[in-house]
Amino acid sequence: MKVQNIGSNKSEAITSGGCVVLVSYATPVACLENGKFYRTEEKFSVTTSKHINQWLSGVVAENKPQSYFNNLLKQG
Repeated sequence: MKVQNIGSNKSEAITSGGCVVLVSYATPVACLENGKFYRTEEKFSVTTSKHINQWLSGVVAENKPQSYFNNLLKQG
């Protein structure tokens, strides 16, 4: 898995399957998988919500449970 810092307390992790995962602080919260955007349905801090909204940049994303994003990083 490749991890790239994209700003203060936020990074992108690219899984072996090619999924790009937004990580805010140490928590995966959104992703781009097979051309489709997803975001966590769990509510986090104002800053994490800001990270998600900046990363999505106006794209409408489907909500997924937090466990979905946690599993993406576990799979690598």
